[in-house]
Amino acid sequence: YAVKPKGSLIIDDGAVNAVLKTGKSLLPSGIVKVEGEFDTGDAVYFVDLNGNRIAKGIVNYSAHDMERIKGRKTSEIETILGYKYSDEVVHRDNLVVLS
Repeated sequence: YAVKPKGSLIIDDGAVNAVLKTGKSLLPSGIVKVEGEFDTGDAVYFVDLNGNRIAKGIVNYSAHDMERIKGRKTSEIETILGYKYSDEVVHRDNLVVLS
């Protein structure tokens, strides 16, 4: 995870809790805002609503596609994008919490 993040995902309090407290993956429903230009496989920061960087992870979708699915249910991904790589925007195995 020494890769320099190419963007940030601003996530809501529910997503912050899921990632920090229960070790869950990040789903599109928890994303409030997408910042930066990144592609599938790039690293991004997870930022809470107060602007704190809480985690870093490798994304399953590009910034362009995340703009389209942010705030949506995983069941809507394929309908919106025409494909679905994964239910998770960032799988828990591909993220690290920052202290």
